[in-house]
Amino acid sequence: MKSITKHWDALFSEIEDEMLGWYETDLSKTFDLLNQIKNWQDSTLFISGAGTSLLIDALLEEPKVRLVLNDISITALDKVKERLAEKSERVDWLCQNIAEPFKSAIPLLDVWIDRAVLHFLTKEAAIQRYFENIKEHLKKGGYAIFAEFSKAGAEQCAGLNIHQYSTDELSVRLGESFRLVSSFNHVYINPRGDKKPYIYALYQKV
Repeated sequence: MKSITKHWDALFSEIEDEMLGWYETDLSKTFDLLNQIKNWQDSTLFISGAGTSLLIDALLEEPKVRLVLNDISITALDKVKERLAEKSERVDWLCQNIAEPFKSAIPLLDVWIDRAVLHFLTKEAAIQRYFENIKEHLKKGGYAIFAEFSKAGAEQCAGLNIHQYSTDELSVRLGESFRLVSSFNHVYINPRGDKKPYIYALYQKV
């Protein structure tokens, strides 16, 4: 059986970015939540499962932003390094499974962003470890942004089963140390024209 790392490396090496099922040029929904965070432009932001997302480039347009980019695929991160050129000096790289303890030290985070990554974790132990990472590495007063398949969403993506989410479940998993700031439903249209219902949510660690 192909390992999960090889699965993602193959996708990023064999498929053009513009045809990946989660590819988006319209970043407005993420920014709708991000812009509710005061002074995010002067922050350290973590992108879980960053892949080759154009969100990376958009965030680095802000000269004081520092990024920590995580992905299980070294192929994806190498693509981004080449694309960013000199801007990569403001990036820390974390190539690993997000459902494991972090292998290297990273700065404390102001904002954690997850678009379409958490829902790929289907085993309870992996989901719990993911949320432990958020609680451990996000500053008190920091924020977490989620964009995941909703309960009305797909049951599979990229050839893998997924775990659908609601704000009720996110709130329970984050616990009492986080408060829900804002949420909304959104139907994402993927590059093949398929409609994918998502839930977007912004939480603050209190």
